[in-house]
Amino acid sequence: MCVTSCDQSVQVSLGPRSYEIVIASQQLDHIATAMNHWLVRRGYPRQGRAAVIITDRNVLETHAKIVSFSLRSADWHCHTVGMDPGENSKSLAAASHIYDALVDLKADRQTVIVAVGGGVMGDLAGFVASTYNRGLPFVQVPTTLLAQVDSSVGGKVGINHPKGKNLIGAFHQPIGVYLDTSVLKTLPDRDYRAGLAEVVKYGVILDPEFFEYLEQHVEDINVREGNALRHIVARSCRLKADVVEQDEYELTGVRACLNYGHTFCHAFEALCGYGELMHGEAVSIGMLYASRLAERLGRIDASITERQRRLLKALHIPTELPAGTRLSPDDVIDRMRLDKKAVGGQLRFVLPTRMGHVETVKDVPDAEIRAVLAELAVG
Repeated sequence: MCVTSCDQSVQVSLGPRSYEIVIASQQLDHIATAMNHWLVRRGYPRQGRAAVIITDRNVLETHAKIVSFSLRSADWHCHTVGMDPGENSKSLAAASHIYDALVDLKADRQTVIVAVGGGVMGDLAGFVASTYNRGLPFVQVPTTLLAQVDSSVGGKVGINHPKGKNLIGAFHQPIGVYLDTSVLKTLPDRDYRAGLAEVVKYGVILDPEFFEYLEQHVEDINVREGNALRHIVARSCRLKADVVEQDEYELTGVRACLNYGHTFCHAFEALCGYGELMHGEAVSIGMLYASRLAERLGRIDASITERQRRLLKALHIPTELPAGTRLSPDDVIDRMRLDKKAVGGQLRFVLPTRMGHVETVKDVPDAEIRAVLAELAVG
């Protein structure tokens, strides 16, 4: 049930861990209404509510301040912890800094952790919420497109290890997600474009009609037209929720489809140095590498890859590694073997079979991977 004057909501049905994704516009100052509703439904006391907002300093004085004001106006005790923006904050040191703040604040199991910001803050705050005092309630307030359509939905939280992305983490579902699409108009252009890569991904892996919608509405999407924003966010959230409901803990393989392009992506992110490529940029590049690999294996024809390339370019999303990047194919493959989808060091790739459908493929010869890397200028 949508608890504010929002456009719509998406329900993620996971039994006792079910939650609502509110999709609103210009309603960020109403978040306290939603959070109070979510806590009542879960049986939390109505009095003495406390929240710790984890945010990055890019939105500390804007979006996080609005969230804090909304909660304080509704008689919440509220404290804000500002963190440095960027992937470097997804670290044990950053988590320890937040743990220290929670200890100083005497946080207990009814203290709500509220992540305000992009995927880095959501992953970091969620990891802290999953581990402090054996688990705290957690709310996602994603303010980037990438976080709204991907990382805020599904309960995967974590931090990076120097040798691999998201190697330390947990499944910890939020009690709710509050999306305000109007905040996307404040995003720097690069951040917005990076988020669009994950939107395109949903069309490729799950919904050919959605992919066609994106092709037909490029101009509206590029100028961040309100109705287009609400549609692509709502549809992306529904598609991801459908997958998470079938495979919450990645046990059946259904959820693996969401990792399309990510085996290449995570290797590129790590080898280029976290922060050089934005995650969505690496996803865009990784999708094209994965699609080309599927071509070489005879799973699709070249038209599928070309449609992706055309759409990504029309949306001004990178389709190649940064100019001057020199990565060793051996290093890329070694880094891929650290990927969470690898089993016993054996690589597994999510590859398309047609537009709107992908499959997990193992036993891919290293020679084919090297050939794709060579074709697309790694080496």
